[in-house]
Amino acid sequence: MIPAVRALLQKHREAVSYVFWGVMTTLVNYAAYFLLRSILHVPLVSTNTAAWAVSVLFAYFVNKLFVFESKSWAWRVAVRELWQMTASRLFSLGLETGILWLFVEELRCSEVIVKLCANVLVVVVNYVLSKFIIFRKKQA
Repeated sequence: MIPAVRALLQKHREAVSYVFWGVMTTLVNYAAYFLLRSILHVPLVSTNTAAWAVSVLFAYFVNKLFVFESKSWAWRVAVRELWQMTASRLFSLGLETGILWLFVEELRCSEVIVKLCANVLVVVVNYVLSKFIIFRKKQA
């Protein structure tokens, strides 16, 4: 790898890692979403909620372990992080579901395009909440 690129990646390791795992989380979300929606014909809101639940669990573990490197598995720390992760993701679920409902159900826009655009917004919101609230580093 080119040394300048390596240095840039190392300098922004957390953001690069978050983007990578965010893409993986999005793929988990999409796989669950389109499996339920296209193959099982589950209603839109139920499908989105189930896909959200699967992707939140996935995101919690990869963010804790690989992105923000939260080392503590103490009961109080893990419960706090998981609770805050769930609460922040409930907020982004509401945001995404509202966007899907408005643009797909009411305005009849392309479901695939709206889902993608909503996911971009959700990834940004989730990063901010994760970095500054859920997995924030304690001041020494």
